[in-house]
Amino acid sequence: MPRIYLERREMGEELQRLFELLDEQSDAAAPPGECNPSVDVVESPTAVKVVMDVPGITREQIHIAFARGTLLIAGMKRASACSHSGAAFHLAERTFGRFARAVRIAGAVDAGRARATLRAGELHVVVPRIAERRGAEIRIAVETD
Repeated sequence: MPRIYLERREMGEELQRLFELLDEQSDAAAPPGECNPSVDVVESPTAVKVVMDVPGITREQIHIAFARGTLLIAGMKRASACSHSGAAFHLAERTFGRFARAVRIAGAVDAGRARATLRAGELHVVVPRIAERRGAEIRIAVETD
């Protein structure tokens, strides 16, 4: 089975373009910094499935693209609206800000049929596999005049 590589911070041209798109959509209230959502990558003979924890994020805050064998997922997690004035934090583990993850997928996939769903704080991206065509013999019919 082909190998799949999960890149934590692969800053290719496509990822940089997604960050620029997020910056255009952000406002002055956007949180500084970056967050790092957890990702699972599951491969089967028929598909590659990527599951990312994104609680509190809407579909408008997520951008997904596939280019040159890499699935790119970028987004912005905004701080919650709760007020902490006059309070002292004892523990602060939740992160906010922009995020980007890149998953390189080896082998032939049909990115045009990829599907993404967001439910219960999880993003599921399924990229179907197709038969490898490189190196396969293609028969060409001979016609007569």
